[in-house]
Amino acid sequence: MSLTLRSPKFADRAELPPEYTADGKDVSPPLTFAGVPAAAKSLALIVDDPDAPDPAAPKMTWVHWVVYDLPPTTTALAEAAKPPGLVGKNDWKKESYGGPHPPIGRHRYFFKLYALDTMIGKPGLTKKQLEQAMEGHVLAHAELVGTYQMKK
Repeated sequence: MSLTLRSPKFADRAELPPEYTADGKDVSPPLTFAGVPAAAKSLALIVDDPDAPDPAAPKMTWVHWVVYDLPPTTTALAEAAKPPGLVGKNDWKKESYGGPHPPIGRHRYFFKLYALDTMIGKPGLTKKQLEQAMEGHVLAHAELVGTYQMKK
């Protein structure tokens, strides 16, 4: 079985429900994980938007959530989760989930789950720092993509 990442609230490539965005409660959506390799020592989750600021002319990837050192036995994160691992810094410089708030157009939000053969152990990492720490340690990867456009 390969690593999978799903949400009971939205399908892959479908629209994120507003409650998980700045239009709503701005809380993290529920997620489920399956197929974690037996050799995994931890899981990491990165949520980002490669379409910032404008999908017609993207200039950067905006980071919404960085979570790591999740136990490999983790099979789900509830809505508005306080993850059992470490939470790194998003692009608002906060150690929390920050929901979609695209200034223009429909953006894609990539939820990326990694099974790692190590623990990271360093609190407060940025996405870039986490990706550097994960180099050579990724056993499996899964992805779920949601889309969103701000309501007028």
